[in-house]
Amino acid sequence: MSAESFNPRRVLVTGAAGFIGYHLSERLLAEGIEVLGIDSLTPYYDPQLKADRLARLSGREGFRFERLDLADRVATARLFAEERFDAVLHLAAQAGVRYSVENPLAYLDSNLAGTMNVLEGCRHGRVGHLVYASSSSVYGAGNTMPLSEDKVTDRPVSLYAASKKANEVMVYSYSHLYDLPATGLRLFTVYGPWGRPDMAIFRFVRAIEHGEPIDVYNHGRMRRDFTYIDDVIEAIVRLMRLRPQRCDSEPPQRILNVGNSSPVMLMDFIACLEASLGREADKRLLPMQPGDVPDTWADTSRLVALTGHSPSTPVREGVQRFVDWYRAYVPGRERSGAVG
Repeated sequence: MSAESFNPRRVLVTGAAGFIGYHLSERLLAEGIEVLGIDSLTPYYDPQLKADRLARLSGREGFRFERLDLADRVATARLFAEERFDAVLHLAAQAGVRYSVENPLAYLDSNLAGTMNVLEGCRHGRVGHLVYASSSSVYGAGNTMPLSEDKVTDRPVSLYAASKKANEVMVYSYSHLYDLPATGLRLFTVYGPWGRPDMAIFRFVRAIEHGEPIDVYNHGRMRRDFTYIDDVIEAIVRLMRLRPQRCDSEPPQRILNVGNSSPVMLMDFIACLEASLGREADKRLLPMQPGDVPDTWADTSRLVALTGHSPSTPVREGVQRFVDWYRAYVPGRERSGAVG
């Protein structure tokens, strides 16, 4: 896939109050790019964390926020009719593999209808580049490691994974039909400060700090390609500025893995947490959960070849940064009943 340099000056970030959206908005603002952030502020987890992220963005030159549910077709169409964006960075989604097993219908509006409405907005608004978040979960189980972009992705083991695969196919069709330049990011286990309370690192740290047991699934026999948030943001910004071009019969779209390309055993990850916290975890070993996969491992050769960026923050370093943030931010919030 060929690419051309692209320098957006005004962008839309969906899910701007979320974990990745917040960090991305901060980076774009630091580079002088105007950001309109939107978010529905759903209570999937404590809205106070989202409010605190937004508070750090509010008042920054070049940032504006609107509360909007992308599943609202009329409101989303109005947004794209009234505003003009050089690029759209679409991160809004209902997250969570395990939550999708229990609440599958929650993914219908946010991940499918929401993305459809964004595509329509990009089409009619003649957006120069759509960058959207997919997930390593699309690879399902049974693929050989490492996972390259040409591996099988039509056997999802959770509805969350299925919704992300559906997004990739929807984007492909719009890119083909309307020459919409688009880049999909298969993200691998992103972690770091300001992360979601439902993520493993957050749940583990909170439990260890409170002297409570942690649930270790598949009896710890799992590997994850933990990818630090700063590495993910660097990849997104570089890819945003490299707009894919149509090549012969192929539409101007691409899908790339964004991962650390260095899988870590879950027990080793927990050991890093214990070292950073100075406490040993009480581990409750449990069987594999529905929707989970035993291993993830990103082949990032295409990302490196295109951008020159290879995510490489060591897990021990990333874990320490998360623990430092957690201890500075969370205890006071928990005393006030927030961050649940």
